[in-house]
Amino acid sequence: MASRTATPLEHPPLADVSFPAALEALRDPHRLAMVAALAREPGQSCGAIMPPVSKPAASRHFKILRAAGLLKQWDSGTQRLNALRREEFDARFPGLLDLALAEAARLPG
Repeated sequence: MASRTATPLEHPPLADVSFPAALEALRDPHRLAMVAALAREPGQSCGAIMPPVSKPAASRHFKILRAAGLLKQWDSGTQRLNALRREEFDARFPGLLDLALAEAARLPG
């Protein structure tokens, strides 16, 4: 079995992220909750913010957030840590993340 670090993580330049891709990433309630958790406390492990879904589904959510330029991931020992690319994302899509976080605060749970 290949190590999770065998394939380097791709973090696209924000200039390459389209507005529809950013909206699609923020549209899903699980991903929105993950983003809100990272806005409250950056540097959390995948397990700490993993939605209540299967591991393959969670991996897909992380990949979508990374591809949309929202998520920065890095490995630290045996953990994969996460943080929002807040400053870069806000520069590319001013106000979008604030709107998404306000909506996340209104959601149950």
